Amino acid sequence: MQQVNNPELPALAPELAPGGKLAQSRMFSTVLVIGCALMLNVIGQTLLKYGMGAMGPLSINAANLPQIAWQMMISPYVIGGMMVYAIATFFWLVTLSRVDLSVAYPSLSLTQVLVLGVAWLILREEISPLRVAGVLVICLGMLLVARS
Repeated sequence: MQQVNNPELPALAPELAPGGKLAQSRMFSTVLVIGCALMLNVIGQTLLKYGMGAMGPLSINAANLPQIAWQMMISPYVIGGMMVYAIATFFWLVTLSRVDLSVAYPSLSLTQVLVLGVAWLILREEISPLRVAGVLVICLGMLLVARS
C-alpha cells in the first residue's frame, strides 16, 4: 500500500487498510449479521406459516374480519413468528447500515433455498423439481449480481 505524504492526513494504519485485520473482522461480522437476518427471517416465516396453517384456509369478509384478526393475535405461533420477524428486521437494518442495498437485497434470495428446505423437511410440503429448478435459477442470478 502506498502512503500519501500529507501532514494533514494521518497515515492509514495497516489494520484498517483493505485486507487488514479490522477490515476482515468487519467483513466477517457483516456476513454474520446478514446470516442472522436471513435465518431469523426463515424461522419467523416458518412460525407464521405453521400458525396460519393451524387455522385452515381463511375467507375474509366484513362479518368475520374481527374474529380472524383475534385468532391471529392469540395464536402463539403467529405471535412468535412476528417477534422473530421483528428481530430479523433489526439485523436487516444493521445490514443496510453497512452495505449497499444493491448488495444486501440480493442476499435475501438465499432465503428461497432455506425456505425450500424448511418447507420440505419441517412442514412436509411437496416440492416439485420445477420449483427446485426455479430456486436454483434465483441463486444463479444472485451469484451474478454478487460478482458484478
